[in-house]
Amino acid sequence: MPTTSKLITDPVGDPATAAPTAAGLTELDGLIARCTACPRLVAWREEVAEVKRAAFRDEEYWGRPVPGFGPPDAAIGIVGLAPAAHGGNRTGRIFTGDRSGDVLFQALHDVGLASQAEARHLGDGLELYRTRITAPVHCAPPANKPTPAERDTCRPWLVQELDLLRPTLRVVVVLGAFGWQALLPVLADAVWQVPRPRPKFGHDVRAELPATDGGAPLHLLGCYHVSQQNTFTGKLTPAMLRQVLEHAKQLAGVG
Repeated sequence: MPTTSKLITDPVGDPATAAPTAAGLTELDGLIARCTACPRLVAWREEVAEVKRAAFRDEEYWGRPVPGFGPPDAAIGIVGLAPAAHGGNRTGRIFTGDRSGDVLFQALHDVGLASQAEARHLGDGLELYRTRITAPVHCAPPANKPTPAERDTCRPWLVQELDLLRPTLRVVVVLGAFGWQALLPVLADAVWQVPRPRPKFGHDVRAELPATDGGAPLHLLGCYHVSQQNTFTGKLTPAMLRQVLEHAKQLAGVG
C-alpha cells in the first residue's frame, strides 16, 4: 500500500508493477514523480520541503521523487546517486540548484552537451544534447545515504529508463561508487553482459559491455562524483570531468 503523502494525491506504490507500463520517458517520468514506495524517503523529502533551508524559505519546494532529465534519443547517460535535499528536491530537476550541479552543468556546457552552464530551476531554459541524467534513487535520502532496500525498491524505474533509451544509448558515465554498484545489476539484468569479475569503480575506469540482443555494446565510464567534498578538495577537477565527458562523446559518436 502506498505511503501517505502530503504532496501526492494519486500515489504510485509499487515501482516493480508501474515501471514496465511506461511506453515512453514522459510517461515514466510522470510515474516516478508520484512514487511513495519508501516510507522513510517520503517522510524525509516532505519534511525538508516544509522546513526548508533559510536561503530558500520563500521558495516552494518540489518535495517529490525527481525523475531523469534529458531527451529520449540520448546517446550518453549520466548516472548519479540521488537528488540533493535542497537541490533537486527543491527544484524538481536532478542536479539543479546546488553546487554539485554547478560543476556538472558547467562541464556539460563546456563540452557542448548542454545549452547553458547554469541550472537554477525547471523554467530556466536548460537543454541537454543527446544526454540524459538520472539516478538509481529518485528521492533525497537522509544524510545522502539511501538504504540497500530503498535502492532496490527504486531499481525498476532505472531498468525501464534504460530499456526505453536502448535504441540510442551507447555510453553511461557513472558518478561515484554508489551509482556504479547500483547500476551493474541493472545492466546485467538487461541486454548487456557485465564482465566477471565485475569491474571495480574508479575514476576513468572503462568497461565495454557486449549486448545480447545483437545491438551495439554499451561503454561504461567511471568518474568521481561531483560532490562538494570531491570538487573542493581537488579530487575531481573541472578538467578531469571534461576529459571523461569528451571521451563519452567520442565513444557515443556525438559531435
